[in-house]
Amino acid sequence: MSSTSTEAVLAEFIHDIQIDSVDKRIQHETTRTLINFFAVALSGSKHPTANSLASLIQQEGGNALATVIGMGLQANLQQSSFSNGYLAHLQDFDDTHFPTVLHPSAPIWPATLAIAETKKMSGTDTLLAGMIGLEVACRVANSVHPWHYDQGWHITGTAGVFGAAAAASRLLELSPEQTIQALGLAGTQSAGVRETFGTAGKPLHAGHAASSGVHSALLIQNGFDGPTQILSGRRGWPAVYSSDGFDPSRITEGLGTRWELLNNGLKPYANGVVSHPIQDAIITLRNEHKLAHESIEEINLQVHPLVFELMDRPNPTTGLDAKFSFQHCAATALIYGSGTDEQFSDLRVNEPEVQALRAKIQATINNSFQEDETDASIRTLDGMTYQVHIEHASGSPKNPLSDEKLTKKFNDLTHPVIGTQEAQQLLSGLEDIANTTDILELMRIARGGQTNR
Repeated sequence: MSSTSTEAVLAEFIHDIQIDSVDKRIQHETTRTLINFFAVALSGSKHPTANSLASLIQQEGGNALATVIGMGLQANLQQSSFSNGYLAHLQDFDDTHFPTVLHPSAPIWPATLAIAETKKMSGTDTLLAGMIGLEVACRVANSVHPWHYDQGWHITGTAGVFGAAAAASRLLELSPEQTIQALGLAGTQSAGVRETFGTAGKPLHAGHAASSGVHSALLIQNGFDGPTQILSGRRGWPAVYSSDGFDPSRITEGLGTRWELLNNGLKPYANGVVSHPIQDAIITLRNEHKLAHESIEEINLQVHPLVFELMDRPNPTTGLDAKFSFQHCAATALIYGSGTDEQFSDLRVNEPEVQALRAKIQATINNSFQEDETDASIRTLDGMTYQVHIEHASGSPKNPLSDEKLTKKFNDLTHPVIGTQEAQQLLSGLEDIANTTDILELMRIARGGQTNR
């Protein structure tokens, strides 16, 4: 194995980088992803499927080592990381890397936090490990974009596992040689196909990636060996999972100086990201012209091709299904002026006014548009037409969610789960995580007190 192999360069970065060498902007952005992660995972813990997770954990038993967020439980490292990854991605309210549509935090932070809590790591060490994992996941995703996703793989599960293993390897202090093998074991457990979208199978991928990354690093620490050419080998991950294309330079070029994390965005809406410019447009027209759903004759959209590829579901049947219906996203945006998880309940899906408005929404593809761009036109029954162009959706890297809006999102999602006082303590601790001596108190707050699920 050459010391300049993709695997070796990646492992050296994971092992060697120090927080003092990282620009404060990157540290701040990493902290923002962590705040967002806790918000969406706590909110996800209210979903009925969370009860299934809690029940299974209690049935299996095992060492209570790490927190299951919002569930009043601790579990072993695999159970904890799996559950938290699932909860963080469940509402599709987590962050998104452009242009790959990887959701990096859902696999990476659960893996990082499970080990950090068990080892009583400092906030700085936890932050750096998460930062490393996020960057590795985004770069691996970039290396196979767009071919991998176009083949039907769910990149959050498939590329996310590398980031989870990277973060775990750093916290476990694996050597570069061991880290290469941990990445190898993680890569052979890479999984997730897009046919699951609209079901609980989609967030399962994030949980599986988090758990597999942790497991891979732990196995290596305990004497396992693993493949050393998972990225460069003739039958390695890219050759099998992205046979139409792979650019290894996207993994290593500028590693440690140019950060893919800056191409990550925090979502304002709890649904597929390619619908976000549509929701921005509809809400803008609704508010500016005081439009009511009863007055609408037709809504016409110009959209990026991925909207039809990922979100053309005119008649969704469940709340999770509706998160991948641009028609539902547009209809609820006009009726309710928002896109929170409340707009993606089974109740909303079957509301007569929502169903009626979904039928009035048409779209055409504009191949010149970016993923975060759209054009919307609304014609009313009295013959008026209102139009708006969204160049960059809110929450995208070129129109990022402000710190103030992130705080509001955190408060809105966490207060109903753990209460105002505990939520404020958690937020304050996360904002100052670099100065936290250990993260045990933060995890205790995030655990919540709902032990009887």
